[in-house]
Amino acid sequence: MADTVGFIGLGVMGAPMARHVADHYETVVFDTNAARMPLVPKAKAAKNVAEVGRQATTVLLSLPGSEVVREVTLGPGGLADSMTRGSTIIDASTTAPNVSQEIAAALERRGIAFLDAPVSGGEKAAIEGTLSIMVGGREEVFEDALPVLRTLGTSVVRVGGSGMGGVAKLVNNMIVGVTFAAVAEGFALGTRCGLEPKVLYEAIRGGWAGSRVLEVSVPAMLARDFRPGGTVDIHWKDLGYALALARDNDVPVPVTALTHEVFKAARASGRGQLSQPAIINLWEELLKIEVKE
Repeated sequence: MADTVGFIGLGVMGAPMARHVADHYETVVFDTNAARMPLVPKAKAAKNVAEVGRQATTVLLSLPGSEVVREVTLGPGGLADSMTRGSTIIDASTTAPNVSQEIAAALERRGIAFLDAPVSGGEKAAIEGTLSIMVGGREEVFEDALPVLRTLGTSVVRVGGSGMGGVAKLVNNMIVGVTFAAVAEGFALGTRCGLEPKVLYEAIRGGWAGSRVLEVSVPAMLARDFRPGGTVDIHWKDLGYALALARDNDVPVPVTALTHEVFKAARASGRGQLSQPAIINLWEELLKIEVKE
């Protein structure tokens, strides 16, 4: 598929993903924070987005939100103006589905293909190359892009047309966000009642409460280690996208709405840049408890 692959956005997820791409393809990278570009030592560093577009036949994006994705693809100096007909853009960000559909339609008029391909699994899976990737877009474009996508993930599934990858990711993040909140309030209650958090964890992890979220949350809470992977800010943003999608489709999502408020409270308390398990601090402050070993 690809002669040269571009990668734009070298944050917590993007940098390890770009390294996997660079292990298999000639790669050119760009990030607005120039200090990040040496994180992909096998890749060539570009000076701007347009330079990536001019050099690459396929460009992957790992960006913080819908408006940034729109700007990088369709804005002045963006990829739409610099890539050639027959090229492909793969958006691995979590982008609102309607924005992905808008971008796909605009790019198609220029002869550039677009896939929305958000990822799940967190920083660990990005480093290991074991991400789950949910892809929306035309089937023939997906088939052509599979070799690149398989450098990043062990599960790569086309879920439908443009925007459907984003829908799948928002459903994923609804379930994940609600589970983070349930773990936080459950362990707050258990601790308040006198249970040792580590003992509670060992007691429930093998039952139906066991999950990847539990396996991430509790060790982070016990170690007081809230370094991101994903952040409270990003998860709040994604839940907001999910609420907007539900509103547009007249689907009641009351549990997601309450969870969005929990993440909003964590942001308001200054924890936006911490990882999602930091929401436990809200209960700790309210109840004057501390979940620790």
